[in-house]
Amino acid sequence: MNTYKLGTKEGGETAPLIATDMLIPFILVAALFPLWGFANDITNPLVKAFKDIFLISNAQSSLVQFAFYLGYGVMAIPAALYIRRYSYKSGILLGLGLYALGALLFIPASYYMEFNYFLASLCILTCGLALLETTANPYILSMGDERTATKRLNLAQAFNPVGSLMGMFVASTMILNKLEIEQFRAEEKLQHPEYAHWLPAVVDEKLTEALYTFSKEEPFNHMAMQAADLATIRDPYVVIAMIVIVLFFIYLFYRLPNTQAVKVNQSDNSAKEVFVKLIKNKRYVEGVIAQVFYVGAQIMCWTFIIHYGMTEVGSTASEAQNYNIVAMCVFLASRFICTFLLNWVNAALLLMIFAIAAASLTFAVIFTGGMLGLYCLIAVSGCMSLMFPTIYGISLGGLKADASIASSGLVMAIVGGALMPPLQGQMIDAGPLIKSLSAVQTSFLLPLISFMVIAVFAYRVIYIHKTSVEK
Repeated sequence: MNTYKLGTKEGGETAPLIATDMLIPFILVAALFPLWGFANDITNPLVKAFKDIFLISNAQSSLVQFAFYLGYGVMAIPAALYIRRYSYKSGILLGLGLYALGALLFIPASYYMEFNYFLASLCILTCGLALLETTANPYILSMGDERTATKRLNLAQAFNPVGSLMGMFVASTMILNKLEIEQFRAEEKLQHPEYAHWLPAVVDEKLTEALYTFSKEEPFNHMAMQAADLATIRDPYVVIAMIVIVLFFIYLFYRLPNTQAVKVNQSDNSAKEVFVKLIKNKRYVEGVIAQVFYVGAQIMCWTFIIHYGMTEVGSTASEAQNYNIVAMCVFLASRFICTFLLNWVNAALLLMIFAIAAASLTFAVIFTGGMLGLYCLIAVSGCMSLMFPTIYGISLGGLKADASIASSGLVMAIVGGALMPPLQGQMIDAGPLIKSLSAVQTSFLLPLISFMVIAVFAYRVIYIHKTSVEK
C-alpha cells in the first residue's frame, strides 16, 4: 500500500502516518477541527461582554462557559452510542445540524434580549460540537497504523487553532470593537482623566458603577444600547451557521470510508460491557480525569486573559482580546512543533515536561502581575498545545475496538470547561485570597492546580502504568 511519507520507524519498518487512500478522508475530517476551535474562541470573550451588557456578576457571566461546555457533558455518551449504532458519517451530519441550529437560535435570543436564551442556544450548539468531536477524534485515530495514532491526532488537532484564531479575530474586530458599551467605557475614561493614574482594577470597578447609574437614569437609552450590542454579537453566529449548512451538504454527498472496528448491529448490552471494561482501565480513567482538568485550565486561561488584561494592565476589551490572539498564535506554532518532537520524544514524557512548565508559568502569572504576568499567561498557551490530543491518544491506546465508546468519556471530559470557569468567576467576585494580590491574580490558582494534576497523570503513565507509547 502506498503511504503518506510522514511516519515512524519501528523494527526497521515504516509505520505510515496516513495511508494514501485515506489522505482525502483525513483532510475532510481534519477540516472539522477548526469548527469547534472557532466556536470556542468567539464565545470566550462573551463572558466579559455579557457581564457588561446585562450588568451581571463575574460568576453569572461565567455561565456562558457553563452552558457552552455543558453540551459536551450531556451529549458525549449519546453521541458515542449513536455513532456505534450508525456510522462516523452519521455523527458528522447530526453534529453539523445541531451546530447550525444552535447558532441560528442567536436570532430569537437577540430579539428577546434574554441572557438565558443565549445560554440555551450555546448549549444546543455544543451538543453538535460534542457529536463532531466524539466522531472526528477516533475517526482520525483509526485512519492508519496504531503506532502513529497520537501523532496523527496531533496533526489533525493542529488545525483546531486555525479556527480558534479566526474566532478570536472575529470577536476582536466584528464584536468587541463594535460594542456600544465599549464606546461608553471609553467616553467615561475621557471624562475622568484621573483614571489614568489609578490601578486598572479600580478603574474597571468605576466604569461598571457608571454603567449601573446609566441604566437607572436612562433606562430606554440603556436598553437601546443593549439591543444594538446583542445584534452585533448575533451576526457572526448567523454567518457561521450558513457556512456549517454548506459543509453539511458537502459531507452528505461525499462517501467517507467506514473504519469502525465495531459492527453497527451490536447490542446495548455489549456497549454496557465496554463501559465496565473501561472503568477498570486505570490509565483510561486517569486520562479522563486529566482531560477534565486540562480543558478547565485551557478555558480559564483563554477566558480570563481578557479580565487579566483589563484589570491588571488597563487594556480595553478589544486590546485584551488581541493578547488572546497572540496566545493562540503561540499555541498554533507550538502544536506543529510538538507534532514534530513526537518523532523522537516519548509522548507521556513530553506531556509531563509541558505540564510542569505550564504550572511554573501560571505560578508567575499569580505572583508577578502586570505585563510580566500577562506575558507568562500568553506563554502558557505554548505549553497547552500538546495536552489535549496527547492525553486523548495515550488514554485510547490499545482500545481500538472500543474507540467510539472510550472517546465519549474523553469528550465528556470537556465538561471541565463548564465547571471551572464559573468557579474562577466566583473567586474573582469573592476578592483576593492573598491580600497583596488582586482577585484576578489569585483566581489563577485553579489553572495551576489543573496543570499539576496533568503532570501527575503523565508521571503515572510513564512510571506506574509503564505504558508503551510511541516515540
